[in-house]
Amino acid sequence: AEKVLGYDLLSLCLEGPRDELDRTQHCQPAVFVASLAAVEKLNHQQPKVVERCVAAAGYSVGEFAALVFAGALGFAEALYAVKVRAEAMQKASEAVPSGMLSVIGRREANYKFACLEARKHCESLGIENPVCEISNYLFPDSRVIAGHLQALEFLQENARKYYFTRTKMLPVSGAFHTRLMEPAVEPLAEVLKSIEIQKPLLCVYSNVDGKKYMHPKHIQKLLVKQVVSPVLWEQTMHSVYERKQGTEFPYTYEVGPGKQLGAVLKKCNLKAWKQYNHVDALEDEETRDA
Repeated sequence: AEKVLGYDLLSLCLEGPRDELDRTQHCQPAVFVASLAAVEKLNHQQPKVVERCVAAAGYSVGEFAALVFAGALGFAEALYAVKVRAEAMQKASEAVPSGMLSVIGRREANYKFACLEARKHCESLGIENPVCEISNYLFPDSRVIAGHLQALEFLQENARKYYFTRTKMLPVSGAFHTRLMEPAVEPLAEVLKSIEIQKPLLCVYSNVDGKKYMHPKHIQKLLVKQVVSPVLWEQTMHSVYERKQGTEFPYTYEVGPGKQLGAVLKKCNLKAWKQYNHVDALEDEETRDA
């Protein structure tokens, strides 16, 4: 990874500084590499799990790791694409004061209407073509809304009106998965054209439509589209775990830093979550067994 990126990713992950690691341009390659390192660890501990795996999905940048795991992309080339994507998204986010707001709403919450009113508020402040839209579907009653900072502040101030029970700004620098990331589209499209993409050896689900990738051209197209499209994670969870009544759920492994996807799975499908495990590249066996 160090050769591809031109900096020491391992020491940045282990020693920081934290605010440098949190920057999109470093954070995306770090998540990608740490996720695949966790796959290696799982393969070392329980090779049967990796051999018998039938499907994979990755959240946002994790989709690149899922495609490497499935044999569709090579590690070094995918990491280079992630580097280009991360730097372009960093640049796009510095161009406009924007961000992402995690929202948990009551049943009656109307996210689209709230976004519309927030955009109108921005227009009243003189912002042209304001952006405020759902950028991530996490689980029932939970969304991430992204766009201009003024729109997100408006939603926080009027949370009760829109039946939002909890709102929290995410520690990111921009409105990812909205059209504010448009400047990142071209650089990523260019790099993906130069990479050889194979048909995945197992099912990989796309963030853009929650469905399985069909062929290499499809992967190339949707990975670019993903930058400016909402992440349909809740819909993906339904696609992955759709079962006939009475069929057993598969074992699920979250590989990489953090257990957020496990927390989301629990909210989307409690039965599937009962077979969930987490593998972190850093955690050593002693603490896990303890």
